[in-house]
Amino acid sequence: MSRNLFPLSIAASLLAGAALADVPRVAVDIAPVHSLVVRVMQGVGVPSLIVAPGASPHEYSLRPSEATALQEADLIFWVSPELTPWLEGAIATLAGGATVTELLEAEGTIELPFREGALFEAHADEDEEHADEDHDKDHAGHSDHEGEDHADEKQAEHDDHGHGAQDPHAWLSPDNGAVWLNVIAAQLSTADPDNAGAYFGNAAAGREELAALSADINTILDPVRGRNFIVFHDAYQYFETAFEFPASGAISVSDASDPSPARIAEIQARVKEQGVTCVLSEPQYDPGILAAVMDGSEARTGVLDPLGSDLEPGPDLYGDVLRNLATALADCL
Repeated sequence: MSRNLFPLSIAASLLAGAALADVPRVAVDIAPVHSLVVRVMQGVGVPSLIVAPGASPHEYSLRPSEATALQEADLIFWVSPELTPWLEGAIATLAGGATVTELLEAEGTIELPFREGALFEAHADEDEEHADEDHDKDHAGHSDHEGEDHADEKQAEHDDHGHGAQDPHAWLSPDNGAVWLNVIAAQLSTADPDNAGAYFGNAAAGREELAALSADINTILDPVRGRNFIVFHDAYQYFETAFEFPASGAISVSDASDPSPARIAEIQARVKEQGVTCVLSEPQYDPGILAAVMDGSEARTGVLDPLGSDLEPGPDLYGDVLRNLATALADCL
């Protein structure tokens, strides 16, 4: 055996360790976005997940390990303060030196305004027009605050929940997922140019996977198109828009706060009037509210999980979340 073999192997190990040390430390807010970041970083590094699987992102208390992940992060990816209002302060306090990317503000992201009312009727046409405009303009144009007066009006209507102007559940559009893969790759490549080829290659492969996923979801939903369903909270309009599969109403508003008795009464009337056959709950929320809505109805129930609460965090979670939504809808309808 060569006398040089052992020292050379030690040198190789040290070089590998140095390369690994150069990989940015990354923290991500929720599991579906974490999944996209994992896909982009595949073969290079592993990001930290901040909001534990199964927890509601709207209200959350950081564990010590999660606070440490924020404190040590070089890059942070999160959806927006509308989704996780508590996280904005935590980032400012713990991660002052990190590069922070708010994905809802990323160029090319489709944004939809909050829907008003339990039955979405007041602004349904306007929301569709807004979605069409978002496809045709870049984010710079959007940030000019066109329609600012209307945004202020919507803000006033939602002050009790602290909402901003835009619905933050944007990861449920695979079109946004594809945009975000590129955004994530670009940010990682800026921080870690040596691995830029891997990041952009992974992002390109991820976009191809999302295109195939969208085709699969349309196949799942086609047999039940046009049927009426009610969701637990108004989190799904990005999915509904992407697949042209609208809900008839939501029991709770977008932040999943408890609905008022008047809102429950509206939903109960809609269930009866439209012959709604499916009312969908979520794993994180009070089943008693669903029971109140279902009182006197023979509609079936199912469970939608927009966060992948029972899924293993990783590169497949994002696609599994969207596919599971389609399957749960189809099964319930």
